[in-house]
Amino acid sequence: YPEMAQDAGRRALQDASIQFSEIQAAIVGYCYGEATSGQRAVYGLGVTGIPIINVNNNCSTGSTALFTAKKMVESGVYDCVLALGFEKMEPGNLSVKFTDRTHPADKHFSRMKSVYTGDVSVAASSSSSS
Repeated sequence: YPEMAQDAGRRALQDASIQFSEIQAAIVGYCYGEATSGQRAVYGLGVTGIPIINVNNNCSTGSTALFTAKKMVESGVYDCVLALGFEKMEPGNLSVKFTDRTHPADKHFSRMKSVYTGDVSVAASSSSSS
């Protein structure tokens, strides 16, 4: 992934006609990577000590990175923020990665089951443990 991210970053800088030294912060989006993959990706463009924020919002990761960078500029804190995204997925279907903990959508799944099956006991247990 570092090469993929470097290529995307270089192209973005070229498209914007700016140098990496003008970047004041970076928002990096990816889903399948280690916690600091964004830092590793940006270090391929340069190491300047800028803040690098990793975002993961599943299918909305790219737009979340772009939105966050936009808001950072609009806030007046930064003049130039890089929004960068990359993904290197494994072959095959998407699957649950962490089976040793509660799935983050468990309440959603329970509620959807109650809506579609009319199972009131599921709806009651979902709302009482919210």
